[in-house]
Amino acid sequence: MLAQTRGILLLTLFLFAQFPLRSQITPEENNTCLKCHSAHSYSIYNEWTEQDQKRLMNPYYILDTMLLKAGVHHTFKCIDCHAYDYSTYPHNGDLKLEPMMTCIDCHGGDETYASYQFERIEEEFQKSIHFEKHSETFTCTKCHSQHYYKPTTRTSTNINEIVEFSNNMCLSCHNSNIDYQLISEETSPKLIEVHSWLPNQNLHFQRVRCIECHTEVHDTLLVSHHILPKAQATKNCIECHSTNSKLQASLYKYRNLVARSEDNNIISNEYYVIGAYRNKTLNYILLLILAGTLSGIIFHIACRTFRKK
Repeated sequence: MLAQTRGILLLTLFLFAQFPLRSQITPEENNTCLKCHSAHSYSIYNEWTEQDQKRLMNPYYILDTMLLKAGVHHTFKCIDCHAYDYSTYPHNGDLKLEPMMTCIDCHGGDETYASYQFERIEEEFQKSIHFEKHSETFTCTKCHSQHYYKPTTRTSTNINEIVEFSNNMCLSCHNSNIDYQLISEETSPKLIEVHSWLPNQNLHFQRVRCIECHTEVHDTLLVSHHILPKAQATKNCIECHSTNSKLQASLYKYRNLVARSEDNNIISNEYYVIGAYRNKTLNYILLLILAGTLSGIIFHIACRTFRKK
């Protein structure tokens, strides 16, 4: 039996070596780009001085190769999305005016990605406050990094991870004057002041996504992209903290919602109560106290029984 298992393992490793998964492939052509765009400095030949010189790379153009490799687009060549003219260096300055591609440019009408409902997402987005204020200048990449994006909301079974990932997208702009002013003449809103009405702000920001209150939720769409104006944001606590909770149709419809429907045990299921998350350390302490109490009772009964005999 051991020999058979070892044989199967060796065969599996051999097949992986011969036919690597697509997710493990990174185009070699990208190494030319990443030689500069993954470093803080780059070398250039200055024709004026006839010397090689080192320059600092714009920090916004430095790519994290680990995040890049983990992203959904890591198997693409850089020039699949950027103009082919970028394959030569120094880059032509006019290339900076190149329009960025959107998700629908590649995924629209593609049956391979029909389950993602890109066309419906596009329709929702065009009704959002982002599109209403900024039109075509507000593209997918304003929220979704084309280099690092991971489908966390589709693949994660950890609600905390889903919340953090989603909120970081919102905060990357709404908590940064630099990025916020790329699309607005105003300064970034002061989130603490804007949400002054919200009790336990930090807890809400950590446990619930911004889009729970700031979008029109649809049961049939995984993530709503219809961002509402702030005047229409949810401010009624009952909409979330009730049996028929709004969170049931949004945050809890991921794999955690499946877990809740399959496991009705309030002790073992940490997502049983809407909006509540168990602290595992406190759970263990409680179990130890319970075990100690029961042990004490049993010991006391045993001692009384022994003394009577």
